[in-house]
This record gives sequence, C-alpha cells and structure tokens, in this order.
Amino acid sequence: MSSAPTTPPSVDKVDGFSRKSVRKARQKRSQSSSQFRSQGKPIELTPLPLLKDVPSSEQPELFLKKLQQCCVIFDFMDTLSDLKMKEYKRSTLNELVDYITISRGCLTEQTYPEVVRMVSCNIFRTLPPSDSNEFDPEEDEPTLEASWPHLQLVYEFFIRFLESQEFQPSIAKKYIDQKFVLQLLELFDSEDPRERDYLKTVLHRIYGKFLGLRAFIRKQINNIFLRFVYETEHFNGVAELLEILGSIINGFALPLKAEHKQFLVKVLIPLHTVRSLSLFHAQVMFLGELEEILDVIEPSQFVKIQEPLFKQIAKCVSSPHFQVAERALYYWNNEYIMSLIEENSNVILPIMFSSLYRISKEHWNPAIVALVYNVLKAFMEMNSTMFDELTATYKSDRQREKKKEKEREELWKKLEDLELKRGLRRDGIIPT
Repeated sequence: MSSAPTTPPSVDKVDGFSRKSVRKARQKRSQSSSQFRSQGKPIELTPLPLLKDVPSSEQPELFLKKLQQCCVIFDFMDTLSDLKMKEYKRSTLNELVDYITISRGCLTEQTYPEVVRMVSCNIFRTLPPSDSNEFDPEEDEPTLEASWPHLQLVYEFFIRFLESQEFQPSIAKKYIDQKFVLQLLELFDSEDPRERDYLKTVLHRIYGKFLGLRAFIRKQINNIFLRFVYETEHFNGVAELLEILGSIINGFALPLKAEHKQFLVKVLIPLHTVRSLSLFHAQVMFLGELEEILDVIEPSQFVKIQEPLFKQIAKCVSSPHFQVAERALYYWNNEYIMSLIEENSNVILPIMFSSLYRISKEHWNPAIVALVYNVLKAFMEMNSTMFDELTATYKSDRQREKKKEKEREELWKKLEDLELKRGLRRDGIIPT
C-alpha cells in the first residue's frame, strides 16, 4: 500500500536546487547519512500479516508489533545490503500511514509511547558534517539524506498521528516533552530541504497541540538564532524556523510582552547582519519590511520617523540598481502609505523632490522613469503650490550649478593655456 502526503510537501517537490556548481572544483556529496551499522549479519524481520487481513480485535496488538519492527534501522549508504528487508520496512511504514489515517480507535493509551519510540529511533540521529560552510542554493546541490525512502514515511506517519481526530495531547505530553523538542530542533540543521520541510510541519503541529511547550519552543528557537548570529553563522534551517515564527508572531496579543520586544531587538534585527543573509531572506528586504511596518503604523508615530525614513527612501529611489528603485517607488501604489504622505507632503515633498526630478531626466531604465513621473504627478496633485516652488528652485539651482561648472571649465582652460605657454617659453619655442 502507498499513501500520498497531505499536509507536508509532496515527494515531487523534493529538490528545489537543480543547477550544479560551476565555480567549485570539488563536488558536494549527493547523499549522506549517519544512519549506519557496523558490518555484521544481515537483518531479518519476521513478516507479519497485513492489518486489514486480521480481525479488528487483533489489530491493536498487530499495530504495536509493526511499530516495534519499524524501529530497526538499516544502512542506506550500503546500497546492496538488506534489500528485501528494506523494502519490507518501507511497505510496513506505508501500511501504518494508511492505517492511522483511516482507522478509528487505533490510538489507545498503549500506542503513544510506541509511536514516539518508533519516530525517535528513526529521525533522531547525529547529522553528518557539512562538506562546506559556503553552501550556495543558487549554485550548489544540497546533500540529500540517503535513508529518505524510510525517513519520509516516518515523518508522514508522525504528522498523521499528530493530526488525528483521536489524538490526545494530555496523554502524548508524557512522551513528546522538552527533550523531544530539543532533538527535533537540532534536526533543522539537516542539509536535505525535504527533511526541513517535514520538520517545519511537525514543529508547527506540536506548537499548536501542546500549550505547555510553546514558551519552551520559542526560547529554544531564540537560542538557535543567537548562536547563529553571534557564534557560528551557520545553520541550515534558519529559513524554516523563521517561517514558523512568522505564523506564531501573527498570533501575539497586543501590547507585546517584554519577551517579544527583546526577541526583536536582540535576534530578529541582528539576523540582518549575517553574511549568509541571502540564504534565508529575499532581496530588497529593507523596503519590503518597511512597507509592512508602514501598513500598520499610527499617523502620530509616522510623523516621528518621516524625515529619516524618506531621506533613506530618496537614496533607494536614486539607486542605479533598478529593482531597488522600483521597489521604493511602489510605495506610492499603497493607499494607506499614500494617505500618510499626503497628510505630511509639506515635509516629505522637499526631501524627495530633487531626487525624483533628477531621475526623471537621467535614469537609464525607462520603466523607472515612468514610475517617477507617476510619483511626481501625485505630489503635484497633493500640493501644487509647493511643487511649483520646488520646481522653480530646482531649476534655478541647476542653472547656478551649470554656470559654476562652466566657470570652472573656463578657469581650467586658462590654467592649461598658461601652463602650455610657460612650457613653450622654457623650451625656447616662443620668446620670453
């Protein structure tokens, strides 16, 4: 039997990184695993009947036996060993996924420790050392987990277990505890993006089901980020943990607790300074984050920051990198931000005007020029009197600058002529 994933990503979405590095001479391993055993006798598992083939009264006991069988770990780095038993375990895991999804009454109190034991045996392991601390998702292929044929089904089963209508957190909390969460968080450093996607779903479900673990989970994620920012600057699962935090933060009550404010100042803001920022944050992040803040800012707070804010936006608009300029100019497509700008146009317009006017005449990208014209038109409609005054002042200043520039050029020309004459006299070409 087989079962397709529901909540986590499908197997078809396994590898988002397809291009191999053309810059690194040494290739990364395509597969790795710390799940191995020393050479010994082949593993033999006693075949058990299918759950659907036994009476319902016998299914709970058979379910436990199958869970215990699936605690056996195989060496996937040895591709030729235990092939028959590997396939037997894989089919058993598939059967368990289906059984826990469709059966009713299968989650008895005795099953909880066995489920957690089976999941722990399979997923908790020492991750193999990274080949390189300079992994580039745009260029390099990730190191994939060799034991994924079993590991994926274990994650799939565990998610179905956590999402079951019969799941009882009051029983499960005896086994899914702080130690379990710590081990789970360590796995986020896995280089395999498929595993990190499943871990993200698992941790999110645990956070939702176990109220008593929420503060602990937040604290441990906080610790991971602190180590990442101030010590190692290397952790593969930063992006996934940030995604989880994003949904958690959306549920925070106002006013924010001191814990959450401290997290912003000591962790989230410093995360912007790490060298590997591009691995977990989109480009033009400053402008994107600013817009999210401006979307919810109170007008009274906006007034306090408008001058330094629009001085920075003016720099962004002037950027020769058209994506930066374009992202900054998109602020004028946001209705709420436009209302704030209109209310304070007497302050903002003088800050922005010279940059906008110059760009409208000089920028190399026609799309940016078109956006700038729209912004200038909006400003003109907001405050036509000030717009006309600034236009006249700008043109007057430009004429003075051109006049000074011409005078400078003429002066340099006179100096060059004078120096030339001196040279000719020195050489006796013209009389002194």
